[in-house]
Amino acid sequence: MATGLKTKISLHKRLLIFMLLSLCFFLLCFFIFQYHREKIFKAEQLNYKLQVFNTQLGNIISDRNAVVALIETKRKSEFENLRVTIIDSFGNVVFDTEQNDFTFSNHSSRPEIKTALKNETAYTIRRHSETTDSDCFYSSKRINGYIVRSAIPYNLSLMELLKADRDFLWFMLIVAAITGIIIYAFTQQLGQNIKRLRHFALRAENGEIIDENENFHNDELGEVSRFIVQIYSRLQQAKIDLDKEKQEILLHENEKNRIKRQLTQNINHELKTPVSSIHGYLETILYNPELSKEQMLDFIQKSYSQTSRLSQLLKDVATLTRIDEANTLIEKRQVDIGEIIAEIINDVALLPVDRRMRVNTNINKSIIVHGNPTLLHSIFGNLTDNAVAHSGGRDIFINIIDDTENDYLFSVSDNGIGIEPEYMSLIFERFYRIDKGRSRKLGGTGLGLSIVKNAVIFHGGAITAKASESGGLEFVFNIKK
Repeated sequence: MATGLKTKISLHKRLLIFMLLSLCFFLLCFFIFQYHREKIFKAEQLNYKLQVFNTQLGNIISDRNAVVALIETKRKSEFENLRVTIIDSFGNVVFDTEQNDFTFSNHSSRPEIKTALKNETAYTIRRHSETTDSDCFYSSKRINGYIVRSAIPYNLSLMELLKADRDFLWFMLIVAAITGIIIYAFTQQLGQNIKRLRHFALRAENGEIIDENENFHNDELGEVSRFIVQIYSRLQQAKIDLDKEKQEILLHENEKNRIKRQLTQNINHELKTPVSSIHGYLETILYNPELSKEQMLDFIQKSYSQTSRLSQLLKDVATLTRIDEANTLIEKRQVDIGEIIAEIINDVALLPVDRRMRVNTNINKSIIVHGNPTLLHSIFGNLTDNAVAHSGGRDIFINIIDDTENDYLFSVSDNGIGIEPEYMSLIFERFYRIDKGRSRKLGGTGLGLSIVKNAVIFHGGAITAKASESGGLEFVFNIKK
């Protein structure tokens, strides 16, 4: 394409040359036409004068002396070399101003005589006279049965008289110059639009970023050019956005695959402990029948505890998988957050005394959101369970701290021992546990806070963790209405 766009002469110059040549051709044709027209007009003027004179002669043709006197008067006043010939209807010369010098043949074949006999009047601009052996201008008129013919030698004075008026030529040149300037301005503007469009085509071929506000002249070609550039720019931007979206999707898919692999590895790791423990307890019971009833019951209780932990782990993994892969299939409906918190308060009140904590809340009315009741319960339930299991505090605080047009902002905190700042950004990772400063005596799957984060995101919000004013840990998150 780049090679095809290269030309020795630009379109602007070729168009300018074509239009100027067309203008010159038109002016030349007009000049030839006008020049010929002017010449005919001058000849007709001269013929008119001679026809008037011929009419005067025809009216006095019977008086030879009067004819000669009128001819002499005309010679003196206007046409010095005027020659007059009177011919009868048979072509015979009956009178000629040069009758003494020449012998005359029959004139019926002369074109001006033939035409006058037929049309009454005739003239010939330039014809060679066989009688005088010179070129003359002839004007003939049929009157009273005779042909009166006036002749003027075709010399310099007559040529000057018949010469066309050339003032119009200067006018035409001025008009041509003005027209040429207008044509140049027009083709220059057109050429600039084409040049810019050509430059755009070269840049588009190279895949360059092009601003859709390209500077084109305000004409039809400029408008079309701007429209083409805008379409290309928008397509180019759409392609960039599509590539970026594809890249983001690819990164997201890679991240999901990474998380899946990590989750699979972590699940395998987490399953080993309870499965190994259950296998060990049952193997001991199976191959040691001498164990006491109390020992066997203790091993069975420990196996049950491990199966409960294993069941919770599988339940949490299923919840995470459901959020990650089937969130569009999760049902949403109107849910009252106040009822969920009331249920959690009752659950905490039923815990053993050594694990029981006071739940304080400022939510004493219905707070309706559009969401999934199971996931919403897991948000507040997991945060409460996390505080009960690991905070070492006495109080849990569940509060609504802001109510906007689009969402609610909640806070769940405790007055326990908190965690070190360097661990704050890691607590939402799957299977991440903090041993330092946090109790693990009640176990846990390590997926609770990850479930909370994904459930909050599912409901259009975000969650952050920070140290609470009471020294424990505080979670702040929003949920769309």
